[in-house]
Amino acid sequence: MHPRDLSSHTVYRAGGGIEEVARELGVDPDDLVKLSSNENPLGPSPAAVAAIREAAERIHSYPKASHADLVAALADRWDVDPEQVWLANGGDGALDYLARAVLDPGDAVLVPDPGFAYYPMSARYHHGVVRSYPLRKADDFEQTARGILDHCDGERIVYVTTPHNPTGSEMPIDEIRALAAGTGEETLVLVDEAYGRFTEAPSARTLLDDRDDVAVLRTFSKSHGLAGVRLGYALVPGAWADAYARINTPFAASEVACRAGIAALDDEAHVAETVEVARWGREYMRDGLDARTWESGGNFVLAEVGDAAALATATKKRGVIVRDCSSFGLSDCVRISCGTREETRRAVETVNEVLGP
Repeated sequence: MHPRDLSSHTVYRAGGGIEEVARELGVDPDDLVKLSSNENPLGPSPAAVAAIREAAERIHSYPKASHADLVAALADRWDVDPEQVWLANGGDGALDYLARAVLDPGDAVLVPDPGFAYYPMSARYHHGVVRSYPLRKADDFEQTARGILDHCDGERIVYVTTPHNPTGSEMPIDEIRALAAGTGEETLVLVDEAYGRFTEAPSARTLLDDRDDVAVLRTFSKSHGLAGVRLGYALVPGAWADAYARINTPFAASEVACRAGIAALDDEAHVAETVEVARWGREYMRDGLDARTWESGGNFVLAEVGDAAALATATKKRGVIVRDCSSFGLSDCVRISCGTREETRRAVETVNEVLGP
């Protein structure tokens, strides 16, 4: 007995955690600064922490009420019908639900290169065929409708990330609208806005009012600081929103996650502080790093450093963990998450020290 042939499937490799790296280096975890996973440096929403503690006494029950409550809160926040909110176990869970709803075996999808590894992974899990469109360093990773449409050939899903990970580039709403207008009637433009709270650009949610071929992905992992509870969602067209009931797993988000999400959604003070720290950090890194960087709409900055693997190893030995972007096909770049002001200052000093005069 063997599993099906998975040799064509890419492995998603997350960056090492603080505890793992501390054990590797034989140091105190408190002496390390982890800026490799785009996590919230301020931690979770305090309101969410309180909600998690309270929810702990109810985890013997399935999260039916909390699921409905969070869906209602998100529907109100985004001014959509509750059926248009598809809760999931993280943003990756929402990607899987959309693939289930849209793809038949053999259908093709179009993903950005470089881009989030889980896009092609999810498509292949659902027996899809993966094609890609390039985001070129020579063009400062610019995202345009024309640049994507030149590579379209009837794919069922076209993935767009804005702000884009790992480059930080953004796709203007007018370009997303032009992309949707330029693809076929049976093509879904899936706009991943995991980093949407860190930019002032408008959400693609507005396109759902008059289109049935755009979906928007959001997550609580970044600006709300809930990466550890795994909570994300998709906003989908009203015309096919009822497909969720046919493709979702039972109780797609846990009681703890739903209650944390409800509380975090109302904690605008925490989100505002998180966004302010990220925007400060982006500018500080772009001004202070002795390396080429790109403008970013996310909570991170991409820096061109030569040998990315060597630099990431050297900074780790000095207590600062950054993301080697070789897995994205950018072997000369690292991605540095925005930390607290103290952490970001230390990261810039350490990277510059490794880069040398």
